[in-house]
Amino acid sequence: MFKKHIAIMLLIATIFGANAQENDVVYTIGEKYNDKHKYSNLLAIADDGNGGTVVVRSYFSGIILKPKGYLIEHYNENLELLSEYNYKLKKSNFVEAYVKNGQVYLLFLEYNYGSLAYEYIVHRSPFANFAFTKEVLLSIPSEIVQQPLDRNYYNRNFSKGFTTSVLFNDDKTAFAITSHFKRRKENKHFIYVFDSSLRKLMEHDFSLEVEEKNYAFENIAFSEDLSNVYLVGKAYFKKKRFNATERKFQYELVRISNSDRDTQSFYTSGKFPEALKPIFKNEQLLCVGFYADRKDNRYNGISYFKLNPSSLKIESQKFNAFSQQFMLDKFGREEDKNIKNLVFKSMDVTASGAILFNAEEYFTSNSVQANSSGGRVMVTRYHHNDIVSAKLNATGDMLWARNINKTEVTQGDGAYASYSAYTKDNDTYFFISTSSENPQQLSAERIMFKQGLSRNRNIFLIKLDEQGHMTYDKVIDDADARLPLMVSKPLIDNSADELLFYAKRGSKKQLIEVDVK
Repeated sequence: MFKKHIAIMLLIATIFGANAQENDVVYTIGEKYNDKHKYSNLLAIADDGNGGTVVVRSYFSGIILKPKGYLIEHYNENLELLSEYNYKLKKSNFVEAYVKNGQVYLLFLEYNYGSLAYEYIVHRSPFANFAFTKEVLLSIPSEIVQQPLDRNYYNRNFSKGFTTSVLFNDDKTAFAITSHFKRRKENKHFIYVFDSSLRKLMEHDFSLEVEEKNYAFENIAFSEDLSNVYLVGKAYFKKKRFNATERKFQYELVRISNSDRDTQSFYTSGKFPEALKPIFKNEQLLCVGFYADRKDNRYNGISYFKLNPSSLKIESQKFNAFSQQFMLDKFGREEDKNIKNLVFKSMDVTASGAILFNAEEYFTSNSVQANSSGGRVMVTRYHHNDIVSAKLNATGDMLWARNINKTEVTQGDGAYASYSAYTKDNDTYFFISTSSENPQQLSAERIMFKQGLSRNRNIFLIKLDEQGHMTYDKVIDDADARLPLMVSKPLIDNSADELLFYAKRGSKKQLIEVDVK
C-alpha cells in the first residue's frame, strides 16, 4: 500500500499585513483505489466505532444518468479499504442515509398503490456482514401527488394535498417525520419521532394548529434524553389580513413530548427573525439566527433568543446589527448592497460559553441549454458563495462578525463545493477547495476565493482567531492530493481534532485525514 504522511508548518500571512502565525497541520493521504462507478454522490460518512470509517454513496449510469444503487465502503483506521458492497436498487425515492449502531440505514419514501398510502421504508444492514433487510417504518394514507417529499423547507407548497418532510438532529441520534394531509374539509398534520434505532419515541396530532396556520419546519433539536423534541420553522397564516409592513408568516418554536406540547412565536415589532436554529448550551435552550428590519429576504444582523426549555417562555432576546466593518468585508465601498440567502452550516460553543457559528450565501438558478441530442433541457445550478462567521458572548451580544468572499457554482455533486468549518479552542478553521493558486486581491483589505478552472484542487485553510482576525494559507497542494476532496462533507472527530475527507474523480478514490494541531 502506498501511503504518504506529510507534516508541514504553515506560515500564514494575514490579509492586512500583520505578523504571521505558525500552525501545525498534519495530513495523511490514504491509498488510491479503483472505482467502477464514475458518477456518484456522497450520502454519508461516519465512524465505524473502532477507529475506521464507513462511506455511503449513490451511483448513476446510462446515457441519461439514472440512479442504479448504493455503494457502501468500509475503511480501517489506517485509511485502508476493508470491504465494499454494491446494493443494487433501482427506482427508489431516496430520503436520507446514516450509519449508527454498527449498521447502515437507507430511508426511502414510496407510494403503495395497493394500500393507497405513502410509506417510509428503511433498508438496513450490518456493515461488518452485509445483508440488507427492508421494513415499513410509517404508512400514511393519501392519494398520490407530485413531489410529496418537500425538501425545500424555505418555500413550502401546501396546496398539493399531501406534503411531508424529514428532519434529523446534527449527530443523527433521532429524527422527526412531519406529514400534512389536506382533502376537502379534512386537514390533518401529524409529527412522528424516532431514534436512530427506529424506535418510535412519540406520535403527535398537530391538526388543531393547522386550522389557522400551515407549518414549514426547518430545524430540529432534542433534549439529551430524547424525551423532548424542539422544531423551529415558519408558520404561515391562512386568514389574517396583512398591511404593507407585515409578513404572511412568523417563526415559531414547537416543543413536543409524550405528555404535552408548547408553542412560542418570535415576534418583535420592526424585527423579522430568519433561519433560526435551536441549540442546547448546557441546560440552556437557545435559538440563534438572523433578522431583517424589513419583511423581505435581506438580513441586517444576528438574532439571539434564550428560552425556558419547558414552558418556552422567552427569557432574553437580542438583535445584533452587522457592523460597518462587516459590510466593508463583504461589499467594499459599494453602496446599496443587500445581505440575503444565508443558510446555517455549523455552530459551536466554547469553554467560556461563547457561541461561534457559520453560514453560507446559498441560492439556485435555472437556465435552458442544448443537450447532446439537439434538444433543450432545464439546468439547475447551485451557488455556494460568501461565508459569514460570527461570535456571540455567553449572554448573546455579538463580539464580531466577518465575511469571507467566495464564489462557487456547481451542477452536480455539491460535496466538492462549499466548505467545512472546525472550531478548536477559540479559533475557527475553514477548509475550502479551489483550483486557484492564490485568492484574488480585491482591495487592500479584501480577498476573493474563486472556483478556478483546473481539474486539480488546492485546499486552503482560513483561520479566524479569538478576535476575528483572519489569516489564510494553502495547506494541501494539488500536486500532493491529485483527487479533489469533497470538502463540504467531512467526518469530524472533535476528540482527536481530526477531519477525514473523501476524495474522488472518475475511476479513482481515496481518503485524506487532516489533523489540526
